[in-house]
Amino acid sequence: MSDLSGKVALITGAARGQGRAHARKLASEGAAIIALDLCGALPKSVRYRSATRADLDETVDLVEGLGRRVIPIVADVREFDALKASVDRAVDELGGLDIVVANAGIAVVTEWDKVTPEAFRDTIDTNLVGVWNTVMVGAPHLQRRSGGSIVLASSAAGLRVQPFMVDYVASKYAVTGMAKAFAAELAKDNIRVNSIHPTGVNTDMATDPSVQEVFSGAIERNPRPASLFTNMLDVALVEPGDVANTVSYLVSEEARFITGHAMTIDAGITLH
Repeated sequence: MSDLSGKVALITGAARGQGRAHARKLASEGAAIIALDLCGALPKSVRYRSATRADLDETVDLVEGLGRRVIPIVADVREFDALKASVDRAVDELGGLDIVVANAGIAVVTEWDKVTPEAFRDTIDTNLVGVWNTVMVGAPHLQRRSGGSIVLASSAAGLRVQPFMVDYVASKYAVTGMAKAFAAELAKDNIRVNSIHPTGVNTDMATDPSVQEVFSGAIERNPRPASLFTNMLDVALVEPGDVANTVSYLVSEEARFITGHAMTIDAGITLH
């Protein structure tokens, strides 16, 4: 286990899924948690259910059950001023910030010619602008600590194209590059920035029946790209905990010289 005693971690999209797994993992290693989530309606183009305040409260209970402090925040990563104000208050209460995990994101699954302008903007605003906002409100606090670690959630789809989600792919490729750009400039402050790239993860985003229905119909109409969804290892989905283990490593002292790296948890899907 890593030792994160005395550290404070901001995690977006923390109400469920990967964000909850990150919160539990980092708390189990000693970190206090700022758990942020929208806890409201997702854009109408998103087919899976929205996280609720009850989901965020469950994350809080899990962290507190590990004996760690946690501050829940209901905020939208797309809204810079409100995000900054809420994060600043939480950081003041906890005495600082050491780790940022920009995990919040959405996936709009549909064929290229069915992507609406609104859906494209929603995806870019959440997955790219929201990640940028999170770094921009978090990094100054890390500078005040003379160092820290930032992890940006990209995807296997940010390294190797995946079909029927063109807006998602565009956003995740952009996050991959943004992580490297931040890493270059923040290195002088002893702040490391890396991106993570999981294959499909066992969360609502991947397993919701309505999402699977869209994939099935798209593949039936255009089967050739379906091979791009094949993991090399014999597993369909990885678990949120598998991704959280990687985040835990990247924010720990064991990874103190790793920055600007695109870390895969992809069961070999990006092999080419």
